[in-house]
Amino acid sequence: MLLIGMTGGIGAGKTTVAGYFREIGVPVIDADELAHQLVIPGAEPLNDIIRTFGPDILNQQGDLDRARLREIVFSDPQKRHLLENILHPKILDEMNKQAARLSTPYCILSIPLLIETDNTSLVDRILVIDLPEEMQRRHAMERDNLSARAFEAIVLAQTSRETRLAVADDIITNDNSLATLHQQVMDLHQKYLALTA
Repeated sequence: MLLIGMTGGIGAGKTTVAGYFREIGVPVIDADELAHQLVIPGAEPLNDIIRTFGPDILNQQGDLDRARLREIVFSDPQKRHLLENILHPKILDEMNKQAARLSTPYCILSIPLLIETDNTSLVDRILVIDLPEEMQRRHAMERDNLSARAFEAIVLAQTSRETRLAVADDIITNDNSLATLHQQVMDLHQKYLALTA
């Protein structure tokens, strides 16, 4: 089975593209979704995060305060690495287990920090969802209610657009209509099926 590592900067449109692949029956294993499951109350990774960052990292309901954690880790690279060391091995392990259970010609592993965490060897091809930074900024700030400062901190923690494009085997450019985006997914679907034939 072909493993496609999908990545892209914040606000580039990875979730929309993942949805299009899912609509046509392609399994998508999403690192962000797995990360959410790992930090539900009582889960061991959440306990590790509380031990590392303190109990203030929880909201009044006892759930992880994601906005607070994002603020902490994106303003301090050392703290970001601490969080990555807690979550990333568990996320990648679960992704591998889920992929191993599949019998489809290919699947998508959606890993926003695929390049930054040097995990490109885990996949057969790298698919980059690309968007000019100004459009990225608008999408991310509207969707996540981010301040300009928070957006810049996240962008600085991610690899550059140029680096992503340089390592890409395939690129979907998300600067046009949803119909155009959908067509690019369909074209890649045919390409991936041909590669696995």
